[in-house]
Amino acid sequence: MGPANVIDNGPPGANNTRLFDIRTRFKPVANIKSARKRARQAEKTRKHNMGLRSLMRTKIKSVVNACDAGDKDAAAAAYKDAVPVIDSMINKGIVTKNKAARHKSRLNTRVKALSA
Repeated sequence: MGPANVIDNGPPGANNTRLFDIRTRFKPVANIKSARKRARQAEKTRKHNMGLRSLMRTKIKSVVNACDAGDKDAAAAAYKDAVPVIDSMINKGIVTKNKAARHKSRLNTRVKALSA
């Protein structure tokens, strides 16, 4: 029983990179050439999507941090910067339309609360 069988009791996402590193060390199980290629492509796409998802989360966090600091102008600028990134993730299939709308709505509520 190696590290691949470790049960992760930490908060969600805390050890994601450790688990992904373990997963990438193993070769695909597929025996058919096209299935092996598909497995390689899926792994490549997964890594690409992880980067895009991380970018979106970073933009969201920048708005939240600016709101928590109470900086109205920085929060508005960060929100204006985050919205196109969130919208582009819909087109790329990273998040659903409703999830993106929910993020934008909640961020906008936080930014507007600073103005009031």
